[in-house]
Amino acid sequence: MKGTFGLALSTQLLLTQAAPLAANYFGRPAQNATFDYVVIGGGTGGLAVAWRLAEANHSVAVVEAGGFYEQENGNVSVVPAYNQDYNEITPESQWDAPLVDWGFLTTPQAGAQGQRFHYGRGKMLGGCSAENAMNYNRPTIGALQAWADSVNDSSYTWDSFLPYFQTTIEYTNPDRRLRASNASVPIITNETGTGPLQVSFPHWASPLASWAKAGLAEIGVGDLRSLINGRLMGAQYSPLTLNPKDQSRSSSQASFLNAALQSNASRLEVYTHTLAKQILFDHNKTATGVRVQSGPSPESYILSASKEVILSAGAFQSPQLLMVSGIGPADELRKFNISMVADRQGVGQNMWDHVVLSVGQQVDVETYGRLANPVAVAKAQQDYLSPNHTGILTNDQSDFLGWERLPSSSRSTFTESVLKDLSLFPSDWPEVEYEISSAPFGTSILSTPDNPIDVGYIQPVLLTPLSRGNITLASADMSDAPLINPNWLTHPTDQQVAIAAFKRARQFFNTTALEPILIGQELLPGPQDLPFNSTDTEILTYLQANIGFNWHASCTCKMGLTNDSMAVVDSKAKVIGVERLRIVDASAFPFLPPGHPQATIYALAEKIAVDILAGR
Repeated sequence: MKGTFGLALSTQLLLTQAAPLAANYFGRPAQNATFDYVVIGGGTGGLAVAWRLAEANHSVAVVEAGGFYEQENGNVSVVPAYNQDYNEITPESQWDAPLVDWGFLTTPQAGAQGQRFHYGRGKMLGGCSAENAMNYNRPTIGALQAWADSVNDSSYTWDSFLPYFQTTIEYTNPDRRLRASNASVPIITNETGTGPLQVSFPHWASPLASWAKAGLAEIGVGDLRSLINGRLMGAQYSPLTLNPKDQSRSSSQASFLNAALQSNASRLEVYTHTLAKQILFDHNKTATGVRVQSGPSPESYILSASKEVILSAGAFQSPQLLMVSGIGPADELRKFNISMVADRQGVGQNMWDHVVLSVGQQVDVETYGRLANPVAVAKAQQDYLSPNHTGILTNDQSDFLGWERLPSSSRSTFTESVLKDLSLFPSDWPEVEYEISSAPFGTSILSTPDNPIDVGYIQPVLLTPLSRGNITLASADMSDAPLINPNWLTHPTDQQVAIAAFKRARQFFNTTALEPILIGQELLPGPQDLPFNSTDTEILTYLQANIGFNWHASCTCKMGLTNDSMAVVDSKAKVIGVERLRIVDASAFPFLPPGHPQATIYALAEKIAVDILAGR
């Protein structure tokens, strides 16, 4: 759908998105300065932790390589439906949005027949929270117990961690006056937080979802009350990081940064278009600040931290910056003549990610496919700008999610080793998520201006990945992208789960519940490309040739015990082997919990900020 309806509303919507931007909120480029805290990365975790520290009357510098997305990419990160513009994964899409995306390419992927992929990462205030699909769910109770056990810290158990989820958000139940009557969501009354991040529901619910609910139930995926109560077995409409008043994206910029900028007491300063080049240490291995470079100027300058440096550059660049600063595997540092500060073998290793598969079918309900028609686009824009902010543009494209552990009928072909691998995950950890989507994620565009049709998708997401990727250096310079190797679908267990999940997706479109809305035969992959009697080997070959992913890279600076040679940070997010340096982003996860990680990143940022302020 790239470019179908992207920027038409820029002028109107930017009027509602502007934040007070007094000059004192911005750092002065090329001038050394000292702050209590220096936060490297103005993304999901970085802005959340910076807001909390600034709110406590500490001086905080935020170093961000990008700028404000409204200024540099119109309303693409404002209107929920426009997140499709960030979904391209072909190498040709690498520089589709160079002002707001890093343009990363993976290395050739062995589990994807040697293909390379554009891996989108937000290069803007808000980071990936400004380009993701906005789904907000919390991990399972068992997943957080496993987290607590893995780091020997009970503060990560569900009961202890839950308050950090709750205090960062303001939850608003769906507006039943504006949503379809068959798109109801159970009312939640125990979410009383008043944090800056808005979590709510779109005024337009996908018509496909109400049919999908019955279809999923027919194959054994029943109703789920909520996606934020620690239970993820079943299906339900997903809360989104969405402002309920104007139906705009609530990114970390629109929430935490704007809250800080609107506070007269805030001591936050933002350095936009500023690249962190090196974390600096004294002779005691204590982080003292960061060397940075602003804009096109080749001159660098130093932002010093009198208390701590907090690294929030994401799963690719947090390990990269550690390594170019002397923290990482000794062999990797020697390769580029980098002076070693701490030999941490786990830096850049242990990468987790979620593989996405796709099955598509033409349907007789409204989907994003019809937005290939300019007349439909004009109507959608009119609805969105109406006083009630209604219509298809309020929706992120995948507002209904299902979750399951694969049934016995799917497990019957699993080998003993596959069953053993899956048994290592907590019993409440789903193996597969099903995203019911009205638009494709990195797959074939089936609706075109010449032939605008409605297409529905079910997209299985593999939630128990055992394939591990890595991040290594291409050079000792942060201006050069790191080598990104997700290593998807290389582990035999992942391959077997992928085959089973794909079969379940086809089974979904074969249910009697969906019969009334199906038109013609399957479009993706279609029996012509993958016959329904294909062998498992043929299915795997197809899946590896047509792989997708959910942009959930994580764990590359994993949290663990201090005696774990592969751990990079301890349970307080402190980098092991040095002082006054923490990591607050998805790279610090010990593992990738089931579902969409942004809620957990926000909660982790809140928790670590509380730890910092308490002197822990």
